Amino acid sequence: MIIRRLPEGTINRIAAGEVIERPASVVKELVENAVDAGAGEIEVQVAAGGRELIRVQDDGRGMSGPELQLAIERHATSKLPGDDLDHITSMGFRGEALPSIGAVARLSLVSRPEGQDEALEIRVEGGHVQPLRPAALRAGTRVEVRDLFFRTPARLKFLKSERAETMAISDTVRRLAMAFPQIGFRLATGSGRDLVLPAGRGEGAGDALTRLGAVMGRDFADNAIPIEAVGGEMRLSGFAGLPTLNRNTATAQYLFVNGRPVRDRLLLGALRGAYADVLASGRYPMAALFLDLPPADVDVNVHPAKAEVRFRDAGAVRGLIVGAIRRALSEAGHMSATSVADGVLEALQPRTLPPMAGGGAANASFIRPARADFARAEAFHAPLPGLAEMSADTRSDAEPLPEADRDQPLGAARAQLHETYIIAQTRDGLVIVDQHAAHERLVYERMKASLEEGGIARQALLVPEVIELDADDAERLGAAAADLAALGLVLEPFGAGAVAVREIPALLSGGDIAGLVKDLAGDLAEEGSAERLSARMHETLSTMACHGSVRAGRRLGPEEMNALLRDMERTPRSGQCNHGRPTYVELRLADIEKLFGRR
Repeated sequence: MIIRRLPEGTINRIAAGEVIERPASVVKELVENAVDAGAGEIEVQVAAGGRELIRVQDDGRGMSGPELQLAIERHATSKLPGDDLDHITSMGFRGEALPSIGAVARLSLVSRPEGQDEALEIRVEGGHVQPLRPAALRAGTRVEVRDLFFRTPARLKFLKSERAETMAISDTVRRLAMAFPQIGFRLATGSGRDLVLPAGRGEGAGDALTRLGAVMGRDFADNAIPIEAVGGEMRLSGFAGLPTLNRNTATAQYLFVNGRPVRDRLLLGALRGAYADVLASGRYPMAALFLDLPPADVDVNVHPAKAEVRFRDAGAVRGLIVGAIRRALSEAGHMSATSVADGVLEALQPRTLPPMAGGGAANASFIRPARADFARAEAFHAPLPGLAEMSADTRSDAEPLPEADRDQPLGAARAQLHETYIIAQTRDGLVIVDQHAAHERLVYERMKASLEEGGIARQALLVPEVIELDADDAERLGAAAADLAALGLVLEPFGAGAVAVREIPALLSGGDIAGLVKDLAGDLAEEGSAERLSARMHETLSTMACHGSVRAGRRLGPEEMNALLRDMERTPRSGQCNHGRPTYVELRLADIEKLFGRR
């Protein structure tokens, strides 16, 4: 077959296939152009999921007639003044978007620079350029794309439903809006649910959190902790959600590099690693992180859609992210997401009673009596048998309640329910604590601190505990004995299919040693090799802490309960157990009163 040069139109359609995958790709390219043009307000309008119409209008610098003519030519750009791909500081730089769109759609550009008497328009239909002509527009630029892929109808077959394409466009605009809170965004999709995000007020981090809350939801704004870290010439900023605020997918994780939204495996892996010991498997944190570093240290020219990046020092980037988030979570102390309490309040909302015999009216008056009915009822109250007797809590021999503890963040312990939950009273509400989950986190954090300080203190058993196991499990434990000893657990083979435990971590005194050893054997079987156990030290410590903590079903005295609350207040990450579940729920008095119709 003879080699030949492809026609210009075919070349443009091939290029469009790489850059313009779907309507959301068009929106991304056009909005990025508006950002690069210095826009303060950007309006996006779409119809039929972007198939019929995409219109992007901004109030940026605008373009003159000669610039409009160059803008629709391939590889013509104003964003590489030095032709240096190692120092890219703009969102776009290839000069491919507009000619690629014009090759597969009907494209119209109207622009008017500040100070120019009139606007000018240029049109491209399926690659055919029409002459410049006058148009009406205030300062800025308006780009219209109609009949997307009319020149490549086969591409239309691969588009998803109108709703799916509209959602992809909305996600694209939201991501860019998160990166630029100083710019106002408006998206109209024809669904009646316009996205309106006003420009920030120049409050820096306050603007950023306001914008993030508008995009990610109020729960995130209420339960996000600020992230700030510097490593060399790299700077990490943004917000990360408390571990108890999580999702079952990673869709609420937004990552930006030099203002550019990216989906990068390295960054996602670092985020996952930072939450490794505070989230359950299959749960994902919410976060919006912004990484800024010298352009020469990151390559954004590795993907046609610029959605992936490559770092010169990937290890330093990962270390900065993991260290910053872990430090922020540690400084957050015992904080737990308010959404946990919101879920409890929703579950406690009064349920409608079944209809009473005699009709709905009688039932309604029973459920919602008028205030006057309450007043009349008070006059007929008669003492109930035993009502005048003092309860056990108010007898003269009862211990006085520690009033000062009410001012503590987790309040003063008042009772224990089902030998599992501690009820504490604060000045303006109550706290319910899962004693096992809370103590598990406390033990885990102490063991981590001991390990970092040079080793976990051991306690020798007066009589070694012999534990029967499967022969293979016993062999795996014997092979990992040295690694386990570093964690404070000293054991040795004891015949075929058994091990003898001689020393245990001092913090686990009284814990379920047999259960611990069996779980560790299971971990080793899953890993496949004992050599990798040291890389999972924190997971092993978590298993140990679970078996060494206060179990549900154990009755605690007032002093023990209050001591647990005070330890939680002093311990980092105590708002969630090692598996990511909340350790306590706080209910405000105002919310409780609403449940009983007192407000």
